[in-house]
Amino acid sequence: MIEDLRGRVDYDETGTGPTVVLVPGSCSTGAAWRPMLAHWPRGFRCVTTSLLGYGGTAERRTAGDTDISHEAEAVEAVIRRAGCPVHLVGHSFGGLAALAVALRGRVPLLSLTIAEAPAAEILRPMGEYRHYLAFRNMTDNYHLAFYSGDRNAIEQMIDFYGGAGTFASWPQRVREYATETTPVNLLDWASAYGFELTAELLATVRTPTLVAWGEVSHPAAKRANELLALSIPNASIAEIAGAAHFMIATHAREVAGMIAHHVARSEHPSATELYQ
Repeated sequence: MIEDLRGRVDYDETGTGPTVVLVPGSCSTGAAWRPMLAHWPRGFRCVTTSLLGYGGTAERRTAGDTDISHEAEAVEAVIRRAGCPVHLVGHSFGGLAALAVALRGRVPLLSLTIAEAPAAEILRPMGEYRHYLAFRNMTDNYHLAFYSGDRNAIEQMIDFYGGAGTFASWPQRVREYATETTPVNLLDWASAYGFELTAELLATVRTPTLVAWGEVSHPAAKRANELLALSIPNASIAEIAGAAHFMIATHAREVAGMIAHHVARSEHPSATELYQ
């Protein structure tokens, strides 16, 4: 745990070697990476954390101030504790927070991996209004349901990403944690919609970047991440065959190999075949 002046931030690490900071998505903690780390090759130092309001990480946002910079500052605190340049990996909303860190340029990054970030605000400036409205209609209905008293309103958001029945298929304790943290997730969406993304802004990213999405993910999520990859200079792309949004659990082996390859390529271009 990091005892930051603005509140605690989860911090855990294991292994030795190049440092990889893993940022999970909403309704998750660092434990979300365990399935992937079970397939992770040796030779990496893995640092995990939780986003604001999840696990032991204190919330810093309010309804009137959901700026993405608050998430970025917490991730930057983790990177500073790691004490060296890092490979930054973010899944879902963690991917959006990781992108904000890269854009701010306040901590040293060796590489960046974005695994299906909810980058809805890249869609509007690119004229992708149908996909943008898919995001907006989902979150508007989700918000209305929750504030109308539907305790399981978050099921709408989970099934938007994972497909019908995804939420119901999760273990009870996972469903309960998602339900309990719904107010935090609604802040996450406010942060995402307040994060203005343009091709011009994304063109300033100089960190070697990999953008990944699931083959069977929602079309709006896929298109948003495709546009991120097209806008970030020299970004690599990866589509995980058969996967949807929750790929770090359902396709852990494939995601582990993809990230390890990107990290190894950033560290030692001639050694990437070791991690394929």
